Amino acid sequence: MKFKIAVTLFCAASMSASVSFAQQTKFPAFSAEAHRGGRGLYPENTITAMLQTMKIDGITTLEMDTHITKDGKVVVTHDDYLSPAFMLTPDGKEIPATDAKKYPVFGMDYNDLKAFDLGSKYFDSFPKQQKSKQYIPLLATLIDSVQAEIKKAKHKQFFYNIETKCSEKGDGITNPEPEVFVKLLMDVIEKKKITPFVVIQSFDKRTIQIINKKYPKVKTSFLVANKKSYEENIADLGYKPFILSPVWQMVTEELVNKAHADGVKVIPWTANSAEEIRKLRALKVDGIISDYPDVLVQTK
Repeated sequence: MKFKIAVTLFCAASMSASVSFAQQTKFPAFSAEAHRGGRGLYPENTITAMLQTMKIDGITTLEMDTHITKDGKVVVTHDDYLSPAFMLTPDGKEIPATDAKKYPVFGMDYNDLKAFDLGSKYFDSFPKQQKSKQYIPLLATLIDSVQAEIKKAKHKQFFYNIETKCSEKGDGITNPEPEVFVKLLMDVIEKKKITPFVVIQSFDKRTIQIINKKYPKVKTSFLVANKKSYEENIADLGYKPFILSPVWQMVTEELVNKAHADGVKVIPWTANSAEEIRKLRALKVDGIISDYPDVLVQTK
């Protein structure tokens, strides 16, 4: 009898854990995404931005960009070159506009890259951004920080929407070949055991085509900003992705209906005003990427 009770309890616990994991890995019904961690509020693509945004009730997904450094590290940053607009040198000086291409991420070792400050300089594009000294993080370190905070604060599991910043014209100049980029990125994701919670997005169709073939269980998103029809973009990609992610001005009722008929989600970028967000919600999109996660969750 005791054996039967023990088996029953074990099975019940296993079923409960299974259900819990299934719930965590189910993609949000509406993916409320903080663009670059919510750069309207915090320095973009930083650990601080991610952790602070996680406190905003209703945000489900942390959106971020990845590059590869000279020494093969996967880092979380958007621009090919360190930007004079919001970056400071290791000694706290501004980067002159004439040096806009002096510091390529792909041309620097991580230890050198990390010494630059991306959070202290006033950034006029985002005047409400809370300023603090910040650095470009390794993707691995950012994931560790987010997962630790989830455990500590007993948060729900957040999803990661990770962009590969690369292009054909940048091959060997601002990024490695797509196969190398994907391998380095997926090595981090798999080592950190967050694969079920990840979407890989890109304007560079080559990277998500590789992921679709080599890592078929990984969700992919095709970023677009063009005048092509839904059908033309899908034909260009060559397969139906988990998500089609158009610039928000491209979204129409027809596009959403066609995508949904194909089982493809539509998550536009980057809608920042309440008016833009309401318009998109009325079109029944499956999520929105916004620089202002606070405005996003408050707008229905």
